Amino acid sequence: MATARKKAAKKKSPATNRKAAASKRSALIARLKTDLKATKEALQAATKGARIEIKLTKSAAKAEMAVLKDQLAEARKREQALMKLGEKKARMMLAAGERWERQQLVKIRKMVKKTRRKVGA
Repeated sequence: MATARKKAAKKKSPATNRKAAASKRSALIARLKTDLKATKEALQAATKGARIEIKLTKSAAKAEMAVLKDQLAEARKREQALMKLGEKKARMMLAAGERWERQQLVKIRKMVKKTRRKVGA
């Protein structure tokens, strides 16, 4: 029977360990740098997109404000015209009322004159 020999574990030299650690560290650093660069580029692209969106939103809001201002101006003009028309109608009604009142006074005076003549005769 052959006795099974145990393989002796190869011992790594400290220099080999340092080289492996340095290469793994440099690989990790390179990976982190590329991730950082990609993240930075994504952030810059998102910021740029947000700025463009904000500009578009501002311009749309300004255009909407201009439309609303125009509508307000038109509404004010219509209101002014309606107020003038209402005032004109009120003046006309007042004048018509005063004419009617004068006519009624004239009629009353004529009637009074007629009754005085009849009473005095």
